This record gives sequence, structure tokens and C-alpha cells, in this order.
Amino acid sequence: MQFETNLLDRIARIRLLAFDIDGTLTDGGIFLSADGETKRFDVHDGAGIALAIKAGLRVAFITGRASDAVSRRAAELGVTEVHQGVKNKIAVLSEIVAREGLSLDEVFYMGDDLPDLPAFSVVGLSAAPANATTEIKRHAHYIAREKGGYGAAREVIEIILRNQGRWDGLVAEMMKQAEGLAQ
Repeated sequence: MQFETNLLDRIARIRLLAFDIDGTLTDGGIFLSADGETKRFDVHDGAGIALAIKAGLRVAFITGRASDAVSRRAAELGVTEVHQGVKNKIAVLSEIVAREGLSLDEVFYMGDDLPDLPAFSVVGLSAAPANATTEIKRHAHYIAREKGGYGAAREVIEIILRNQGRWDGLVAEMMKQAEGLAQ
């Protein structure tokens, strides 16, 4: 896939991947029951997040809703920056980058709806799933081919890892592990 130089420069600087949840890492459906809230997460997105962490990138979940399902998924993937019930996503991003010694130019943020728009205005690289709202797509640096909850996050993670020269090493490491198991 070919990208303009400006986008490649943005990708090269990314050190933190931040994701909205509903409509980005899920399909946006919220299932409410007497036992609480459940959500559908895509395994490819999860594998991409795990690979990003393995490659040394930091990952954060920042969402306006609060759900035990989000906490559980984050724990499964090794995501320790989990911020739920957030009204001001810029404040959370600013706090994370200050604590981690990063700048907002080093942050990638993916979201799908108007509450994500302020974050788009301050990060180095923003992306929207294919089924994001029109306004979000208008302001995104990149629009994924895939829908939220159906591989959009994985698509962008892979683009970032490939363009940062990290992807081939991760794949080679996985092949080496597979060969070791086969013997």
C-alpha cells in the first residue's frame, strides 16, 4: 500500500496507540442484561494489539463508557492503560504522554464518532474505521478499509508496524517459535 510522505512521517513517530472502544474495537453494539454489559471484540484486532505491545509500542484504551468487558479484554491483551467513563479524552492523552515522556505527535488515536473528534485534533496520527461517522472520516489522517470491531484496528496496527520496520521481525520470531514447537 502506498502512502504520501506526510503520512509516512507521522507513522514513523508513533510510540503510543490509543483506541476508543465502542465502534472502534467493537462493532458498536452494546448488549445489556441483568448481569451487566457485554461486547463483541475481534480476535484479529486483539492479535494486532498484542503484537504492537510485543514490538515495544504502548497501548491505551480510552472510552466514554465503563464496562467490565473492556477491563477483561484489556487484561487479556496486556493493556494496562485503561481509561473508562472518560469525558475529556485530550486530558487523558495529555496525562499519559506526560507520564510516559512522550509528545502528542507520537500518539496514534483511532475513533469512530464525535466524542473522538477533539483527540483527532491533537494527535500525530488519527484513523477512523470504514463505518465511522462522516465528520470523523473528514478529520482522520487515515480511513481503514475494515469496519470497527471487524479488523480496523489490526489493519492500522499492521500498517504502523510494517512502516516502522517492526513487522518482519515479529513474523520471523513467530515462525521461529512455530519451528521450535514442531521439533
